[in-house]
Amino acid sequence: MSGRIRVVVAKPGLDGHDRGAKVVARALRDAGMEVVYTGLHQTPEQVVETALQEDADAVGLSVLSGAHMTLFARVIELLKEKGAEDVVVFGGGIVPEEDMPALTRMGVAKIFTPGATTTEIVDWVREHVAQPV
Repeated sequence: MSGRIRVVVAKPGLDGHDRGAKVVARALRDAGMEVVYTGLHQTPEQVVETALQEDADAVGLSVLSGAHMTLFARVIELLKEKGAEDVVVFGGGIVPEEDMPALTRMGVAKIFTPGATTTEIVDWVREHVAQPV
């Protein structure tokens, strides 16, 4: 193990806009983390499979399509089924303020909304994702 934080950045669902996800993936990589970007149109099953194969410490989901409640819930459910509930799930995208408490209750550690800086995201990941030994 490298001792570096490993993050899978994913674009689940039908949303075709991945510029923000790519910017975040590059910022995390530039900050010294190992990052796997899954590409567009991933199913929750594919995202979790990648997280398991890559031994990820965290999964960052980018959802702009409005399907955040369903997609986050399914990824968290699958991680639990696979015994990987220690993987930190965070995300970003267009998420209404009124959905934030429900996402937190389901186990989403943090949601970054439009306007969040890459520095803010990198700092949060460093602070909240366990550094492998």
